[in-house]
Amino acid sequence: MCHSNDSRPPAPPEIGPVAEHGPITLTSSDGSRLPAHFALPGRTPRGRMIVLPDVRGLHPYYRDLTVRCAEAGFATVAIDWFGRTTEDDERPDDFPWREHIPKVEPAHVAADVTVALEHLAGRGVTGPAFTVGFCFGGSQSWRLSAGDVDLAGVIGFYGRPMLVRDVIPRMRRPMLLLLAGDDAVTPAEEFTAFTAELAAAGVPYEAHTYPGAPHSFFDRSFGEWQEACADAWRRILDFTARHGAAA
Repeated sequence: MCHSNDSRPPAPPEIGPVAEHGPITLTSSDGSRLPAHFALPGRTPRGRMIVLPDVRGLHPYYRDLTVRCAEAGFATVAIDWFGRTTEDDERPDDFPWREHIPKVEPAHVAADVTVALEHLAGRGVTGPAFTVGFCFGGSQSWRLSAGDVDLAGVIGFYGRPMLVRDVIPRMRRPMLLLLAGDDAVTPAEEFTAFTAELAAAGVPYEAHTYPGAPHSFFDRSFGEWQEACADAWRRILDFTARHGAAA
């Protein structure tokens, strides 16, 4: 498990107004129910952001993250992985994610991200679109660099290279990798090998490793990682500004 129910995301460098936020239920292209949470900024959006959660799906950390992203200026939707395999939308700390994660298919993720973007467009928000994912969601975000979803860029915190290596030859959308230097899930050496493979394939990527930082460091309760959290926010805002303008 990545973030617990006690985890909360850090605030962006500048906190703007939030117009509205709350739970929604979308319908994916295959007719599946898609639990989600949205937040809209109270100013002209700088773009659209789709949040891809960790292995436990849409739990409080990610619902709160939609608000943080809206504070940063993004019209945001966080999606859940498990609408196809459970009718229960609760994701407590003991949610049996190991039973459900193997049933999450990349094609479903792409379809669900597309529906989330369409939902924002239906609310009048268009413009450059990005994904940001964490752990399992970080991997799925990186995979979308190789997909057909119309994204200006993809962002992933502490994803797993083993889940995306098969699509490296097809990756073409800009990637931002925010990596934990002391990741208990993925050794630093694996991230080093992964970025070398991206470079060899000519993939447009940026990577930053936070030395000593643990898996799930992007958490306001980790006082010793406040500067890493602030730096990660700065990198996200810079990456989305540059690639949003290019898009």
